[in-house]
Amino acid sequence: MTDTTHTLTGWSPEAVVFDCDGTLMDTESHWQDARNQVFRDFGIRPAPGFAERAKGVHYVDCGRLMAQEADKPELAAEMTGSLLHHFMVQVAEDPVTMPGAADFVRRLSGRLPLAVASNCPLRVVESSLDRAGLLGHFEHIVVPSEESPGRETVRPKPWPDVYARAARLCGAAPRRALAVEDSMTGIESALRAGLRVVGVGPCPRPEDAARAGLWVSVLNAPELSAWVDSWPAPGARE
Repeated sequence: MTDTTHTLTGWSPEAVVFDCDGTLMDTESHWQDARNQVFRDFGIRPAPGFAERAKGVHYVDCGRLMAQEADKPELAAEMTGSLLHHFMVQVAEDPVTMPGAADFVRRLSGRLPLAVASNCPLRVVESSLDRAGLLGHFEHIVVPSEESPGRETVRPKPWPDVYARAARLCGAAPRRALAVEDSMTGIESALRAGLRVVGVGPCPRPEDAARAGLWVSVLNAPELSAWVDSWPAPGARE
């Protein structure tokens, strides 16, 4: 089964905001390999289920979580730095898009504003999308920011900040924007910001999948394509 009940029928977005890791770019395996390498470097064996608990988590929070797994919280900063280093090396060597993602982005490009909302550092997102030939299709990329006097703080998912800001930058009210996500952490962020959601990837538990208006296995799924075909032409929206 690739989709849940389609609750988006009859509605169309004014902007689309994509997650990056696991949605546009096939980087979850890179994160997993990087986490495993850090654990090996530090001589730590993670508890069962760690990979699922870490999915979609901001890399700084993941570093803290890894240090907690080791019962060595003082190593959080060092493990975070090592995690990011190993991940960036792997992304540079093997940038791969998720099935159907590139065609889906190109199909929407120029039709309505597109943005990316990611928990990754900006340089990682831009580099990944650039190497995949997709960077130029996005008007805005929003990532978490550190607290800085006089500047708006953008908190990582599952906080709503990245999605709320991305929709606003695209000129759309959150309720008129669509999020495309693969993780429950990201879906929580998008829903808290007020966006509607298309979930993509292996279908999760029914109660989790039901949080998305539509769940598809890949971005070139027929049911998703049929829904996009039903959207009004630019300039014909309400």
